[in-house]
Amino acid sequence: MVDLLQNEKRYLSQLLEAVQRCSYFLHESSSKLEWPLSGDSLWQRRKDAELFETLAAINERFAKLQDTLASTMRHCALLMSENTDNFLKVLVYFEKRGVVPSVELWQQGRMARNMAAHDYETDYSLIAEHFNVLSELTPMLLVTAGHLVEICNNELKLSAEPGDFNDEFATLLRDIECWEK
Repeated sequence: MVDLLQNEKRYLSQLLEAVQRCSYFLHESSSKLEWPLSGDSLWQRRKDAELFETLAAINERFAKLQDTLASTMRHCALLMSENTDNFLKVLVYFEKRGVVPSVELWQQGRMARNMAAHDYETDYSLIAEHFNVLSELTPMLLVTAGHLVEICNNELKLSAEPGDFNDEFATLLRDIECWEK
């Protein structure tokens, strides 16, 4: 007989690994640049493929991390017997638990992520502004990831599977904590 609960727990462990991996790569890509960006500097480097590949990676990795966190929060809530029929309820639950700093901040991140997916801006000042917003919101996603991993470890006794990014994830969370102080 298939143990459905074990399958769900294994899936959450895999999602936690994905959260750690996404966090690590977003942090690594973001650390390649000096923030904040300016429209003038982007215009001057408008043919710098390495710069724009890094920016594309940040866009992709920010979106991927936020999507993966959303899936992980929903699945975690499900295993905690919380209402998951509406993601706003899931967000409110995790805001109350201190995992998400605020529903509003999460939604700002979602709006910034969606704008990047649908807007094809040519004004370098607006491009810089977009990436500066992502840079400002990235610590929120990373801290959310840390709190979510912690709640899964402490309350569900689940950790990332296979755990390849545990050390790097712990290091980047320490870096974020030092940076926020």
